[in-house]
Amino acid sequence: MQVILKEDVVNLGYKDDVVTVKDGYGRNFLIPQGKAVIASESAKKILAENLKQRAHKLAQIKADAEKLSSALNGVAVTIGAKTSSTGTIFGSVGNIQVAEALLKKGFEIDRKIIYIKDVVKEVGAYKAVLKLHKEVSVEIAFEVVSE
Repeated sequence: MQVILKEDVVNLGYKDDVVTVKDGYGRNFLIPQGKAVIASESAKKILAENLKQRAHKLAQIKADAEKLSSALNGVAVTIGAKTSSTGTIFGSVGNIQVAEALLKKGFEIDRKIIYIKDVVKEVGAYKAVLKLHKEVSVEIAFEVVSE
């Protein structure tokens, strides 16, 4: 089944993408949650017209994302966590803590666009990827230290 996404969906696509999903996922999750609509011919024509009208606005959004990406390039943050004597963190460090650390540096970043590849359960240096736009992403280095 083909659907048109109304918002960004992690590991599926970005807003206004036409994607193919399994019938159950589309009918039972995406459409009832308001995240997608069925990609009929009329819906595709409306999407094409809307994209044509929003082309200038989308270019501005991409330019803003590139500007933020250049500002974030080379930024490193330090996150304090409670640890045991062996350096193992009680709990874990996730995208919420990275977003809070970036906020302290003056960058207001939505935690939903921060992706950490590895599970952070020990003290050390890690990397997170910020997907600012579907074509713009930046890698942030962060270090977890013991409090």
